[in-house]
Amino acid sequence: MARYPLSRRRSRRLNRINIILPLVIIAVVIVFVYGFNPFGKNKKQAPVPSNDVNVSEVNQATPSEPPALPPEPNLLTIPEPTAESNPEVAELIAEAIALINENTGRIIDARDMLNEALPMPMSRQQRAFVKNQLSALAGKWLFSRSVFPEDKLCGSYKVKPGDQLRIIGRQFKVPYEILMQINNIPRAEALQAGDTIKVINGPFHARVYRSTFTMDLYLQNTFVRSFTVGLGKPGRETPTGLWCVDPEGKKEEPVWYDKEENKTYHPEDPDYPLGSRWIGLKGISGQAKDRTGFAIHGTKDPEQIGTADSRGCIRMHNGDVILVYNLLEPGFSQVEVVE
Repeated sequence: MARYPLSRRRSRRLNRINIILPLVIIAVVIVFVYGFNPFGKNKKQAPVPSNDVNVSEVNQATPSEPPALPPEPNLLTIPEPTAESNPEVAELIAEAIALINENTGRIIDARDMLNEALPMPMSRQQRAFVKNQLSALAGKWLFSRSVFPEDKLCGSYKVKPGDQLRIIGRQFKVPYEILMQINNIPRAEALQAGDTIKVINGPFHARVYRSTFTMDLYLQNTFVRSFTVGLGKPGRETPTGLWCVDPEGKKEEPVWYDKEENKTYHPEDPDYPLGSRWIGLKGISGQAKDRTGFAIHGTKDPEQIGTADSRGCIRMHNGDVILVYNLLEPGFSQVEVVE
């Protein structure tokens, strides 16, 4: 008699379990399939990536690989020079020079002001003056150890144990060689934990003008300086369009095999044609699309600079190409060739 009620209660409990269990299973499926949490809180989602870089707290993990097709650089569009001077530009120049001469050292304000003026209509003389002033300022804010608090293009970084200069440069999208240069580091291995070094927020880009045999160098979209270059001869003109620096394309005095002459050149050869550096390029768009075999390189014949005498490559003085080599980062830096 005493067992009957217990058995009936157990039967009712089993019935409830048999009803609830399928509901629980269905709820679990919904949670996993649709990401819905019946308890009122959604599942933790991945953080939204940020484009901001804190130069004092850079993640020391190995950086991700650059995209296969990097975005086009946002370089300034510079119009043809006007016949007469632009009074507005003249006023900006005067204001920038006043800032440069102030004892407060407002060269970043002066730099930004001149850079904003650069794409404005102006005479050839005004544009040359603006570029010369920007080049001179780059010697203070870029090619030195000085770090200006208001400068968004440069900053400071405290070296942590295990840091490597090559990895730090990659994270900031600049070659480690320029970090060695501006910080007076004799060897990459000489980097010491606890040191505070100057870093640059890259990447650098370049624009080459075929009509004037010039190359303008930019850090992001801020003008740095100009170079005179040699370009392709008639019938083998340097292709216009957008190029990127080949991830495997940077070499110091490489051995070069000339297919057309069926000859191998070594750096010690008297007629070695490549100079001190080779920066291989890959075509992205325009006439350059899918083109390979082109490069920025030095030359032992300085008289070729400023002329159309190459097979399509961009030639530079050896000192200039070493600097450009130290600034263009493979996979990030791009070179635009225009008429």
